Amino acid sequence: QVQLVESGGGSVQAGGSLRLSCAASGRTFASMAWYRQAPGKEREFVAGIIWSTNTRYADSVKGRFTISRDNAKNTVYLQMNSLKPEDTAVYYCAADPEFTFDKLVRGVMYYWGKGTLVTASS
Repeated sequence: QVQLVESGGGSVQAGGSLRLSCAASGRTFASMAWYRQAPGKEREFVAGIIWSTNTRYADSVKGRFTISRDNAKNTVYLQMNSLKPEDTAVYYCAADPEFTFDKLVRGVMYYWGKGTLVTASS
């Protein structure tokens, strides 16, 4: 019953912006986060949010990406500005009923979406 559906990925020029959305169904979650995986690389933590106000970002995206959520829609967003070629990856949404930044950073999340591709080219 639980399903996470990402959307908003696409191709942009370096310096451009995209907003990713992740719509959750089936239940509500305390923790939601975004991860990404580039070709040949390990999946890495990008941004996470617990409840509505507690956020954490990877150093590589601080000041450029913003995570937020709309509780009414049970949707989490990732606003990505000033995109760089190194941001190119498949971005995954994940959710977990528990709330701990340790789990978010380590990627220990119970539910995962199928991903959406983001390509930023120079």
